[in-house]
Amino acid sequence: MGGCWLALLLWDRLALDEFWADKLGRSRKGTRWLNVLKVLVCQRLLAPGSEWWLHRQWFDQTALADLLGEDFAVAQKDTLYRCLDRLLDHKPAFFSFLTERWRSLFEARFDVLLYDLTSTYFECVPPGEGKRQFGYSRDKRSDCVQVVIALIVTPEGFPIAYEVMPGNTSDKTTLADFLKTIERQYGKANRTWVMDRGIPTEETLRTMRASDPPIYYLVGTPKGRLSRLEQSFLTRPWKLAREAIQVKLLEQDDELYVLARSDGRVDKERAMRRRRLKRLWNRLKELQQQELTRDQLLLKLGAAKKDAGRDFGLVSLQLPPEGQPVTPQTFQVTLRKDKLRQVRRREGCYLLRSNLTEADPATLWQHYIQLTEIEQAFKELKSDLSLRPIYHQLDHRIEAHIFVAFIAYCLQVTLKYQARALAPGLTPRAILQKLSAIQMVDVHLPTTDGRQFVLSRYTQPDADQQLLLQRLKLTLPQQPPPRIRANATFPATAAVNSL
Repeated sequence: MGGCWLALLLWDRLALDEFWADKLGRSRKGTRWLNVLKVLVCQRLLAPGSEWWLHRQWFDQTALADLLGEDFAVAQKDTLYRCLDRLLDHKPAFFSFLTERWRSLFEARFDVLLYDLTSTYFECVPPGEGKRQFGYSRDKRSDCVQVVIALIVTPEGFPIAYEVMPGNTSDKTTLADFLKTIERQYGKANRTWVMDRGIPTEETLRTMRASDPPIYYLVGTPKGRLSRLEQSFLTRPWKLAREAIQVKLLEQDDELYVLARSDGRVDKERAMRRRRLKRLWNRLKELQQQELTRDQLLLKLGAAKKDAGRDFGLVSLQLPPEGQPVTPQTFQVTLRKDKLRQVRRREGCYLLRSNLTEADPATLWQHYIQLTEIEQAFKELKSDLSLRPIYHQLDHRIEAHIFVAFIAYCLQVTLKYQARALAPGLTPRAILQKLSAIQMVDVHLPTTDGRQFVLSRYTQPDADQQLLLQRLKLTLPQQPPPRIRANATFPATAAVNSL
């Protein structure tokens, strides 16, 4: 009962009834579609699973029927699917409504937007069709068809929009259309888009600079561009942007390049590189002592290269000629010291690129590291809310499934920011699990005429739950009123008189 009650409380805090009430009315048979959507979102937030599992098992084990004043009809399998079919037409309007709620609840600002993409896969037998396509899998499931999801959040982590695209969509082709979509929905404004490298193309960046007014951007830059600009940066001094963060600035072609170096990141990358290089070096020395054919050596070198990654380029190998045995004389390993010096010089450094030429470099650096917020959003969608795998087959059901997960994530973000101010250190998942231990039981008291007097009562919170409710400034509702289960031949008032 406790988790369901908190989920509905978060729904009310976001005032989602205000948005959905007139869009999801009643069916001709009396089904209240708004309550069906609440069931779908609550299940996705509390115990994510398929609609089939919700119908067969989960709903009966919760207090949602009591809290919503409904019966099992809201969890019928076909009812759940028909509710999914009614959602997508309202997605753009929901994004606009959500933006206003973030602004009024948390004073959120939207002058900086974080943009990134992820993918989610399907457990299905049919070949790729519609938006289900094979593509680069961020889930390491290249054997499965997938869809690509583009997401926009604020630096504080408030989601404001997303889009579902075919699974074979290239990252570089998504930004231009998304810029037009956001401009069409929210109008032109002084926004800064923060992205990782690999998303914008040079053509898209030129378009953003030439726009009137300009569309500002801050984007990570591939290592290749750092190599081309390295000589220009060498003569420029390091400046302290903030504690343990140094920057070098270079203005070129109406853009500002910021070379940032973090002491903490230097230590981390150096330790990782040393560990991988030491493991690679020891492995290569082992191969020198083994009795191998040249073909066997090549296979083992391939495995070593996969394990070492880019650090494999720090060693130079002299392979035995065709037909020669593998010995320390025919197979020699040397360290590329020139390459190692270059790698050491770049450890902890990353290059940022922006058309905000007058901006404070410390501010640009702060905006860029906030990309971790969108990475956290993807993590919570996939782990806490079990966005993957998807079992739906129809495109509109696939998108509706993701839409429900997005709404559930909005509830989770609301709880996160409420807890951040009142109970710091607690995650939304920990709070939901703690309060979900509050159970609801039905006490059945038989009457003398064969009917039943039903008392529904939730268990009293223990000390930890009481402290949590106090810190979050939450008050449990009143205990539900008693009910009479009367036979069809007797009025309910007779059962009361018989007690």
